[in-house]
Amino acid sequence: MMHPDLEKLVDLQRLESDLKRLETQIARVPEQKAELEAKLGEERAILDRLREDLAASQKTKRQLEADLQDLEVKRSKYKGQLMDVKTNKEYTAMLHEIEGAEREIRAREDLILVEMEKAEELGAGIKQAERHFKAAEERHKTDLKGLDETTAEVESKATTLRRARDELVTTIPSDAFELFQRLAGRRGVAVAEARDEMCQLCHMKLRPQMWLELRRNEAITQCPQCSRILYYEVVPTAVAPEP
Repeated sequence: MMHPDLEKLVDLQRLESDLKRLETQIARVPEQKAELEAKLGEERAILDRLREDLAASQKTKRQLEADLQDLEVKRSKYKGQLMDVKTNKEYTAMLHEIEGAEREIRAREDLILVEMEKAEELGAGIKQAERHFKAAEERHKTDLKGLDETTAEVESKATTLRRARDELVTTIPSDAFELFQRLAGRRGVAVAEARDEMCQLCHMKLRPQMWLELRRNEAITQCPQCSRILYYEVVPTAVAPEP
């Protein structure tokens, strides 16, 4: 049989450890939500970049078309002036201007074609990205809902554990509880299992006499090295089945 105060301290440590684990899980929820938002943001960023690229391509195409229109006006002007030249030299110079304008027109037409092909590819990419983003939004909603449901369950369990801890504390003698609190404040964990003749947290090898007394669980015993309250977990002996 374990000393009743020691048993209560062991139970209190288990409640505190379980509660700490749940509180750590709850504390991570904002980070987990931020990670979900970041994943959705990555999908949104891909779609936004494609849309920006398409808008830039369309703007470039409009500018090229305006340049093309100006060049066509210039070519028409040169052709009109060609009839008014007086000398062969002026005629040759005007033909040179017309050829130059036509080269620039062809170059602009080629660039316009490139932008049209680019816009077509970007349009297809945007449609695919929109599908991916829609699917990502659905996953995000599902994941967020699941996280909220899990968090609610964890918070409910934590509330139950706090209530059980507070009720247990009222049954523990003040000196034993004060010792527990001091050790928890200094060590984080106030109660440690002793197994294989050593403290399982600081791994201090216990003296044979202390180990023998500790295994009886008849008193509150502290580890000589880390000062934690030690207890021995009695492992039930397996019973062989009857033949």
